[in-house]
Amino acid sequence: MILDAKIPEGPLADKWTRHKFNTKLVNPSNKRKYDIIVVGSGLAGGSAAASLAELGYNIKCFFFQDSPRRAHSIAAQGGINASKNYQNDGDSDYRLFYDTIKGGDYRSREANVYRLAEVSSSIIDQCVAQGVPFAREYGGLLANRSFGGAQVSRTFYARGQTGQQLLLGAYSALNRMVAAGKVELFPRTEMLDLVQVDGKARGIVARNLVTGEISSHSAHAVILATGGYGNVFYLSTNAMGSNATAAWRAHKRGAAFANPCFTQIHPTCIPVSGHYQSKLTLMSESLRNDGRVWVPKKGMKGLTAKDALMLPEEDRDYYLERRYPSFGNLVPRDVASRNAKIVCDDGRGVGASGLAVFLDFADAIKRDGRDVIEAKYGNLFDMYKQITDDNPYEVPMMIYPAVHYTMGGLWVDYNLMTTIPGLYALGECNFSDHGANRLGASALMQGLADGYFVIPNTIGDYLSGMMGNNVSTDHEAFKKVEEEVRLNIDKLMNIKGTKTVDDFHKELGHIMWDYCGMSRNEKDLKKAKAKIHGLRQNYWKDLTVIGSSEELNMSLEKANRVADFLELGEVMIDDALMRTESCGGHFREESQTQEGEALRKDDDFSFVAAWAYQGKDQQEILHKEHLHFENVKLTQRSYK
Repeated sequence: MILDAKIPEGPLADKWTRHKFNTKLVNPSNKRKYDIIVVGSGLAGGSAAASLAELGYNIKCFFFQDSPRRAHSIAAQGGINASKNYQNDGDSDYRLFYDTIKGGDYRSREANVYRLAEVSSSIIDQCVAQGVPFAREYGGLLANRSFGGAQVSRTFYARGQTGQQLLLGAYSALNRMVAAGKVELFPRTEMLDLVQVDGKARGIVARNLVTGEISSHSAHAVILATGGYGNVFYLSTNAMGSNATAAWRAHKRGAAFANPCFTQIHPTCIPVSGHYQSKLTLMSESLRNDGRVWVPKKGMKGLTAKDALMLPEEDRDYYLERRYPSFGNLVPRDVASRNAKIVCDDGRGVGASGLAVFLDFADAIKRDGRDVIEAKYGNLFDMYKQITDDNPYEVPMMIYPAVHYTMGGLWVDYNLMTTIPGLYALGECNFSDHGANRLGASALMQGLADGYFVIPNTIGDYLSGMMGNNVSTDHEAFKKVEEEVRLNIDKLMNIKGTKTVDDFHKELGHIMWDYCGMSRNEKDLKKAKAKIHGLRQNYWKDLTVIGSSEELNMSLEKANRVADFLELGEVMIDDALMRTESCGGHFREESQTQEGEALRKDDDFSFVAAWAYQGKDQQEILHKEHLHFENVKLTQRSYK
């Protein structure tokens, strides 16, 4: 496998402009002759489908929800980054580029990240034109706030529901193209496999989740925008339906999977309250603008939020402010999460479980007044009170890190094409922009950058060579893949064991969190590898799936997805074992500084790890795309 990133020549700031000029185009009158499949209808998929249809292409958009408005993008809270420098505080495209490269611990491509920063301002213009109700200052200008890993205010927001408002903007653009007849929507339909003809992606096989019907769909190109794989941990902030099936099935057909061990643990989530939970709830990183993170200086078992009010200042440890005075509570997520784990492991965690820290707004309310804090975070405070029955206006929040995002994903080149010609991956589905740690408010930026501005400019280069190359679903390749999908479903239905899908999924989640979570070491990773392998073998012997495959069957839906999570989990462990350095969200206990910070090994690991599938029960093969840094100097990250 050859990993050609297709990075353009020339100065960093000119690469994207030159690339767009050198890219082959499709004549406007010819675009209507091309069909494109988009899998996923969130910010990346919805914006891509709308933008490509606007150009004239014929789009089929598949999603397993009943409406594009239910894509998990809706759950994003805090904001979206852009280098507009409205605050006149020194921001620029280059600073956003540098902060993102540094935040990712120097494990991403310079060219891709600079392009992301370059188009970020256009995203805001696009969304404002769509009517997205960004927060505004008194005079009417768009407001900004700060997020972790930056010393400027560049985050645009719509209270605590930015993802929802951005998704409604993309949804309105998508609906316009549906009404124009350029987009056909396939709700409650899940991609189960990729079809290739002559080595190129030419369509998908999908299952209607309501009727159970298996169908094939052909196109000239396929775009995956299906999000991340955080639910491999079972408990995460992701929607319960979020899964890796589309990306993983494409991987098994030849698409390389890059940096799978790079997973993000978000520091501000509502702590686990019991074994019965099926998901966790995020509290936006934006809260760290005004909330102060602390624990008692000495362990106080079972300390409640109400009891915390009585604890004097001199007995409190504002540990992020103490350890990182320059950034304080706005250090990047990986740093904040590890520090929360450290103080809890030290016996100073709070709450009944001891696995929580306080996020306190008393000083901010005293300084700015309750009305100001309510205007910024009102819906988040309401959500917290409804879940915990504690009022954050009166007592501190309790938070603890949880799985939130995956920086790894399908390997893509500068055009966002995978190692399978004609197959593209957008948004969280690819590995492209965030290295080993994503900065807050950059997921929405990447998803919309890929959908609105990158893929419409790059896909033509491939399609220009596909003129008249139509393939029918009657082709033998479609029939073959369709039969394989049916056989796999029949196999799941006929195991007739004793354990449910959730039983297996929970066990997998415990293994992943305990051995491949916030910190990792060789001994535990090897133990996890053996445990997951055994769990996967047992899955195909003792799983029970109730109901029929020819009806609405959520047990079968989950069974398909968890089968893929079990395979993906093993590759994540392999990747974490191979990468003996610490970087970003991947913390190897054997590689840390004297102060307990992540210690990179640039001479040995300055590369993208791309894994190639070799067949059932076969060890995947590692391929490396070496990263070259010409515009930033690799230094040990410091937020002190």
